[in-house]
Parts: sequence; structure tokens; C-alpha cells
Amino acid sequence: MIEKQESITAKLCLFARAYHSGADSQSPKIFDDYLSFDLMGRSEYEEIGQLIENDFDSAKYDENRWFRYSNIKDVLYKYILPIPLSRLSFAEHALADFAEAHDGKIQYVICGAGMDSFAFRNTNKNIRIFEIDHPDTQAYKKQRIKELEWTVPQNLTFVPVEFSKDNLKDRLLQSGFDTTLPTFTAILGVSYYLTLPVFEETLRIILELTSEGSCVIFDFPDDSTFSERQSELNPRVKELAEVTKRLGEPMLHGFSVEEIKGALERHSMFIDRHEGPEEIQKKYFSNRKDDLKAYENVHFIVAEKTM
Repeated sequence: MIEKQESITAKLCLFARAYHSGADSQSPKIFDDYLSFDLMGRSEYEEIGQLIENDFDSAKYDENRWFRYSNIKDVLYKYILPIPLSRLSFAEHALADFAEAHDGKIQYVICGAGMDSFAFRNTNKNIRIFEIDHPDTQAYKKQRIKELEWTVPQNLTFVPVEFSKDNLKDRLLQSGFDTTLPTFTAILGVSYYLTLPVFEETLRIILELTSEGSCVIFDFPDDSTFSERQSELNPRVKELAEVTKRLGEPMLHGFSVEEIKGALERHSMFIDRHEGPEEIQKKYFSNRKDDLKAYENVHFIVAEKTM
């Protein structure tokens, strides 16, 4: 069963990547994480599939049966696939551009890395990768890597952080983080569950460590998320919020673009790249022949540090 300290929404995102890479017959792929199913494993993949099939009621899990794709497809396409697939495509394209601009000699910090597979798909050995996550999550990932008999890349460093006890800055420095190298930091799927002051504090800690020209990438729900008009026009936005609340991970706030811009400016950052709902729809979903479409309230941002 899913452990309490593990994020269920993170596992749903991993399931989305695994499903899209393997079982989704539509092409082209929005983001092909071809290692995600292996990292997840058949048993956990089945467990999350049943969770979706059982209307997100984990108590109904039955290890003696398989879920049916036909029973979950509508929920997958409407609620679960759009954000993680488009978000990772956006992130890794932005990372590639950043690496190219710095001749590949960069650091990539992944906050809440979970079962991210980039380090094992990456071919640029000059990119130093730091995966930050809870010690239990990293222990589970390391066990999966061992079971799969994969070799941990030399440019990958696991940074276990228990945020209630540990100092993120200290843990990164102890892990060999170089404050002089250009750094690309991913904070994906996090802002949905934070207030703006807490999100700003996360930015502050990261920016204390990084050099001028470094970038932070994140996604956020806009201020229409909890509005009555959004609920009427696009009910799945409210419905997704209700699902995450039932899973014990409630979305707390939506932010206006101006609020995000102000928060970044307070920390000497500017928006380098911004994709809103219309841009995301056009870029990732317009050529699809299925029912996948961008969420009406989600934005992607790359921000650059100026000093």
C-alpha cells in the first residue's frame, strides 16, 4: 500500500508518464518518459491504476485483480495526464536551452525529485544533477534502481532533506553544490500546495546559493482557480482540487501573474519565459486527435536571476 509519507499526487504524475509512454497509442508523444514504468514497477503501477478506477478510494485496493484501462481512460485524459506531461516537456526543453547557452557545464537541481528519470535519460555528462527529496522517498528510489540493476550516473547526487529538521542550503553545500556554476532549478508541481510567502521563502533559499544568470522553473495555478466563474466555465478545475483534497493534499491558493512577477522581482529575478493556458494548449495539445487539452488555470514560468 502507499506509504503515508509518500505524495499520492506525485505517484499519479508518475503513473501519467508511464501510461503515456507505454499504453497511450496516440502520437506524437507530448513527453516520452520511457523509463518511468520501470522505475514505478508493475505492482505500484497497478495500485495507482486501481486508485483511479476506484474513484480515488485507496481502501478498495485488491492485489488479486488488475485494473482495466477502459475504466480509467476518461479520468486520465480529463484530469491526470495534461499537467505532468506538458510541464515536463516544457521543463526539459528549457533545461536543454539553458545547458546549450552555457556549453553544457551547468547544475540541475530538482526539488521533490521523486521518481524523476532525467539522470538516467540524460546524455550530457557535464550536467551535475542534484535530486532533493525526503530520505524515505530516496531510499525507495535507490532500492528500485538496485532491483533494476541500473548504474547510478557519476554526475547524479542524491540530497536527502527532511524539511522539518534539515537546512536545505547546508544539505546542498555538503553534497558538493558549486555556488559559482550556472544552475537550473526545477520546482515543479509544488506551488499548488503553498502560500505565496512560503513559495517566496523557497525561492530565497535557492537564490542565496546560485550565481547570476541562474534560472528557476516552476508551474502555478492562477487566481481564477477557486473563482465561481472558473467553476462554471471549466468545472474540471474545481473537480481536480476536490480530488487532491480527498487525497489529503489540498490545493491552497491560486496566484495572479502580477503576484508571481512581484515575488520574483523582490528576489532580483525576471520572467524569461511564460506559457499560459492558451500557449500550452497550442504548443502541446493542438495536434492531438484525442480529448487531451491544457488546464484552463495552469501557467509555466522560467525566471532568471539578475544579481
